[in-house]
Amino acid sequence: MRPPAAPAPADPPGPGPEPEPGWNVALRRLLGDPYVFVATGPRRHEEWARDVLAVLRREVADPRGRPGLDADRTGPGRDAVPAYPFAPPPAERFPAYLRPLERAAAVGALAVMSEEWQFEPAPVRSRPDREAVLADARTLLDRYGPDAEYWTNAVAAGSGPAPDFVAAGLQGTASYTFLTGVYVNGLDLCDDLGLIAVSADEVGVFWSVGAC
Repeated sequence: MRPPAAPAPADPPGPGPEPEPGWNVALRRLLGDPYVFVATGPRRHEEWARDVLAVLRREVADPRGRPGLDADRTGPGRDAVPAYPFAPPPAERFPAYLRPLERAAAVGALAVMSEEWQFEPAPVRSRPDREAVLADARTLLDRYGPDAEYWTNAVAAGSGPAPDFVAAGLQGTASYTFLTGVYVNGLDLCDDLGLIAVSADEVGVFWSVGAC
Protein backbone atom coordinates (compact mmCIF):
# COMPACT_ATOMS: atom_id res chain seq x y z
CA MET A 1 0.00 0.00 0.00
CA ARG A 2 1.36 3.36 -0.98
CA PRO A 3 1.57 5.99 1.71
CA PRO A 4 -0.91 8.86 1.38
CA ALA A 5 0.25 11.66 -0.83
CA ALA A 6 1.66 14.67 0.92
CA PRO A 7 -0.59 17.72 0.75
CA ALA A 8 0.29 20.14 -2.00
CA PRO A 9 2.20 23.16 -0.78
CA ALA A 10 0.10 26.24 -0.31
CA ASP A 11 0.46 28.96 -2.88
CA PRO A 12 2.64 31.81 -1.69
CA PRO A 13 0.69 34.84 -0.61
CA GLY A 14 0.00 37.30 -3.38
CA PRO A 15 1.31 40.84 -3.44
CA GLY A 16 -1.96 42.22 -2.05
CA PRO A 17 -3.95 45.14 -3.39
CA GLU A 18 -2.15 47.97 -5.10
CA PRO A 19 -1.62 50.92 -2.77
CA GLU A 20 -3.96 53.82 -3.40
CA PRO A 21 -2.30 56.51 -5.52
CA GLY A 22 -0.93 59.43 -3.55
CA TRP A 23 -3.06 61.87 -5.57
CA ASN A 24 -6.28 60.20 -4.40
CA VAL A 25 -5.22 60.15 -0.76
CA ALA A 26 -3.99 63.75 -0.75
CA LEU A 27 -7.10 65.00 -2.56
CA ARG A 28 -9.51 63.35 -0.13
CA ARG A 29 -7.51 64.31 2.95
CA LEU A 30 -6.93 67.94 1.95
CA LEU A 31 -10.12 68.92 0.15
CA GLY A 32 -12.69 66.22 0.82
CA ASP A 33 -14.81 68.30 3.24
CA PRO A 34 -15.06 71.94 2.05
CA TYR A 35 -16.89 73.14 -1.06
CA VAL A 36 -14.07 72.80 -3.62
CA PHE A 37 -14.09 72.04 -7.33
CA VAL A 38 -11.10 70.07 -8.63
CA ALA A 39 -10.67 68.86 -12.20
CA THR A 40 -7.94 68.39 -14.78
CA GLY A 41 -8.27 68.44 -18.53
CA PRO A 42 -6.00 68.14 -21.54
CA ARG A 43 -4.12 71.13 -22.83
CA ARG A 44 -4.88 71.45 -26.53
CA HIS A 45 -4.28 75.12 -27.20
CA GLU A 46 -1.42 77.57 -26.89
CA GLU A 47 -4.03 79.90 -25.38
CA TRP A 48 -4.64 77.61 -22.43
CA ALA A 49 -7.56 79.68 -21.13
CA ARG A 50 -9.67 77.86 -23.72
CA ASP A 51 -8.74 74.57 -22.08
CA VAL A 52 -9.58 75.92 -18.63
CA LEU A 53 -13.01 76.94 -19.89
CA ALA A 54 -13.55 73.39 -21.16
CA VAL A 55 -12.79 72.10 -17.66
CA LEU A 56 -15.12 74.56 -15.96
CA ARG A 57 -17.89 73.62 -18.39
CA ARG A 58 -17.31 69.87 -17.83
CA GLU A 59 -16.60 69.33 -21.52
CA VAL A 60 -13.47 67.19 -21.00
CA ALA A 61 -12.38 64.27 -18.81
CA ASP A 62 -9.24 63.84 -16.75
CA PRO A 63 -6.54 62.60 -19.16
CA ARG A 64 -5.22 60.13 -16.57
CA GLY A 65 -8.58 59.04 -15.22
CA ARG A 66 -7.87 60.39 -11.76
CA PRO A 67 -10.68 61.51 -9.47
CA GLY A 68 -11.60 65.13 -8.95
CA LEU A 69 -14.19 66.93 -6.84
CA ASP A 70 -17.39 68.25 -8.39
CA ALA A 71 -20.46 68.26 -6.20
CA ASP A 72 -22.41 70.24 -8.81
CA ARG A 73 -21.84 67.99 -11.81
CA THR A 74 -25.37 66.63 -11.51
CA GLY A 75 -26.78 69.31 -9.23
CA PRO A 76 -29.88 71.39 -9.93
CA GLY A 77 -27.82 74.54 -10.36
CA ARG A 78 -26.68 73.38 -13.77
CA ASP A 79 -30.27 73.42 -14.99
CA ALA A 80 -30.14 77.20 -14.61
CA VAL A 81 -26.42 77.81 -15.30
CA PRO A 82 -24.65 75.12 -17.38
CA ALA A 83 -21.25 75.80 -15.81
CA TYR A 84 -22.63 76.22 -12.26
CA PRO A 85 -21.22 77.41 -9.90
CA PHE A 86 -19.11 79.26 -12.45
CA ALA A 87 -19.86 82.03 -14.89
CA PRO A 88 -16.31 82.40 -16.20
CA PRO A 89 -15.26 85.20 -18.52
CA PRO A 90 -14.44 84.41 -22.14
CA ALA A 91 -10.89 83.22 -22.79
CA GLU A 92 -9.71 86.56 -24.16
CA ARG A 93 -10.64 88.26 -20.88
CA PHE A 94 -8.80 85.84 -18.58
CA PRO A 95 -5.77 88.16 -18.20
CA ALA A 96 -8.01 90.68 -16.45
CA TYR A 97 -8.99 88.09 -13.83
CA LEU A 98 -5.79 86.10 -13.24
CA ARG A 99 -2.32 86.78 -11.85
CA PRO A 100 0.78 84.52 -11.95
CA LEU A 101 2.02 82.68 -8.88
CA GLU A 102 5.31 81.14 -7.90
CA ARG A 103 5.07 77.47 -6.98
CA ALA A 104 5.48 78.05 -3.23
CA ALA A 105 2.60 80.53 -3.28
CA ALA A 106 0.52 78.08 -5.32
CA VAL A 107 1.09 75.44 -2.63
CA GLY A 108 -0.12 77.92 0.00
CA ALA A 109 -3.20 78.81 -2.03
CA LEU A 110 -4.12 75.17 -2.40
CA ALA A 111 -3.48 74.47 1.28
CA VAL A 112 -5.85 77.18 2.51
CA MET A 113 -8.62 75.74 0.34
CA SER A 114 -8.90 73.16 3.11
CA GLU A 115 -10.38 75.94 5.25
CA GLU A 116 -14.04 76.99 5.34
CA TRP A 117 -15.01 80.46 4.20
CA GLN A 118 -17.38 81.11 7.08
CA PHE A 119 -16.47 80.57 10.73
CA GLU A 120 -13.24 78.64 10.18
CA PRO A 121 -12.19 77.47 13.67
CA ALA A 122 -8.68 76.33 12.71
CA PRO A 123 -6.94 78.16 9.86
CA VAL A 124 -3.98 76.31 8.38
CA ARG A 125 -1.48 78.74 9.90
CA SER A 126 -2.42 77.58 13.41
CA ARG A 127 -2.97 73.86 12.83
CA PRO A 128 -0.60 71.37 14.46
CA ASP A 129 -0.53 69.44 11.15
CA ARG A 130 0.29 72.53 9.09
CA GLU A 131 3.28 70.87 7.40
CA ALA A 132 1.23 67.78 6.53
CA VAL A 133 -1.42 70.02 4.93
CA LEU A 134 1.26 71.74 2.85
CA ALA A 135 2.72 68.34 1.91
CA ASP A 136 -0.66 67.20 0.57
CA ALA A 137 -0.89 70.39 -1.49
CA ARG A 138 2.57 69.71 -2.95
CA THR A 139 1.54 66.14 -3.80
CA LEU A 140 -1.41 67.41 -5.83
CA LEU A 141 0.67 69.99 -7.68
CA ASP A 142 3.50 67.52 -8.37
CA ARG A 143 1.25 65.99 -11.01
CA TYR A 144 1.82 68.98 -13.29
CA GLY A 145 5.61 68.73 -13.24
CA PRO A 146 8.47 71.08 -12.38
CA ASP A 147 7.84 73.39 -15.33
CA ALA A 148 4.17 74.10 -14.62
CA GLU A 149 2.92 77.66 -14.44
CA TYR A 150 0.40 78.73 -11.83
CA TRP A 151 -2.30 81.39 -11.93
CA THR A 152 -4.85 82.68 -9.43
CA ASN A 153 -7.80 85.03 -9.26
CA ALA A 154 -6.63 86.33 -5.86
CA VAL A 155 -6.33 90.10 -5.69
CA ALA A 156 -3.28 89.75 -3.43
CA ALA A 157 -1.26 88.32 -6.32
CA GLY A 158 -1.63 91.60 -8.20
CA SER A 159 1.29 93.08 -6.27
CA GLY A 160 3.61 90.13 -6.91
CA PRO A 161 3.70 86.37 -7.53
CA ALA A 162 4.48 85.31 -3.95
CA PRO A 163 1.62 86.29 -1.59
CA ASP A 164 1.51 84.38 1.69
CA PHE A 165 -1.89 82.70 1.53
CA VAL A 166 -1.27 80.65 4.64
CA ALA A 167 -0.65 83.76 6.75
CA ALA A 168 -3.74 85.50 5.35
CA GLY A 169 -6.06 82.50 5.50
CA LEU A 170 -9.00 81.88 3.22
CA GLN A 171 -11.23 84.51 4.83
CA GLY A 172 -8.55 87.16 4.29
CA THR A 173 -8.32 86.54 0.54
CA ALA A 174 -10.25 88.73 -1.89
CA SER A 175 -10.62 87.69 -5.51
CA TYR A 176 -11.81 88.54 -8.98
CA THR A 177 -14.78 86.24 -8.96
CA PHE A 178 -15.55 83.54 -11.52
CA LEU A 179 -18.83 82.61 -9.83
CA THR A 180 -22.31 83.04 -11.19
CA GLY A 181 -24.53 85.64 -9.58
CA VAL A 182 -27.62 83.54 -10.22
CA TYR A 183 -29.41 82.63 -7.00
CA VAL A 184 -30.20 78.91 -7.19
CA ASN A 185 -32.27 76.97 -4.65
CA GLY A 186 -31.65 79.44 -1.85
CA LEU A 187 -27.86 79.23 -2.09
CA ASP A 188 -25.88 82.46 -2.41
CA LEU A 189 -22.31 82.11 -3.73
CA CYS A 190 -20.31 84.80 -1.99
CA ASP A 191 -16.55 84.11 -2.20
CA ASP A 192 -14.06 82.15 -4.30
CA LEU A 193 -10.38 81.40 -4.58
CA GLY A 194 -9.06 79.70 -7.68
CA LEU A 195 -5.76 78.13 -8.66
CA ILE A 196 -4.93 77.06 -12.19
CA ALA A 197 -1.95 74.83 -13.02
CA VAL A 198 -0.75 74.83 -16.61
CA SER A 199 1.70 72.26 -17.99
CA ALA A 200 2.62 71.37 -21.54
CA ASP A 201 -0.07 68.65 -21.59
CA GLU A 202 -2.66 69.46 -18.94
CA VAL A 203 -4.55 72.21 -17.15
CA GLY A 204 -5.57 71.68 -13.54
CA VAL A 205 -8.31 73.72 -11.90
CA PHE A 206 -8.76 74.02 -8.12
CA TRP A 207 -11.53 76.32 -6.91
CA SER A 208 -12.78 76.97 -3.39
CA VAL A 209 -16.33 78.34 -3.19
CA GLY A 210 -17.99 80.14 -0.31
CA ALA A 211 -21.75 79.66 -0.10
CA CYS A 212 -24.37 80.81 2.38
